Amino acid sequence: MATVELTTENFDEVVNGNDFVIIDFWADWCGPCKMFAPVFERSAETHDDIVFAKVDTEAQPELAGAFEVRSIPTLAIVRDNVLVFQQPGALPENVFEDLISQARDLDMDEVRNSVK
Repeated sequence: MATVELTTENFDEVVNGNDFVIIDFWADWCGPCKMFAPVFERSAETHDDIVFAKVDTEAQPELAGAFEVRSIPTLAIVRDNVLVFQQPGALPENVFEDLISQARDLDMDEVRNSVK
């Protein structure tokens, strides 16, 4: 599946309308962002049950602010409308795939109960 450009206009539809969304906050001038982009794209093609979304922090400062992004790239994972992971830094492909597996294995009932 191709990645989705996430904007303030489509955020609710994309994030609230899907069970599993991985968000890459990036900027065109960011070297580590450019290095991580192919890893993100390959994973998007591999995991067709997950929405892979990209936020251009220069074009969408409101979204970057809402997620309190202070460094890019930053990854965020939202499962069932719950932010379950957020971390700055480009990840090697094997680490990113392991992160996806861990997020997939989460017991979301347990997660929801822990954030109440």
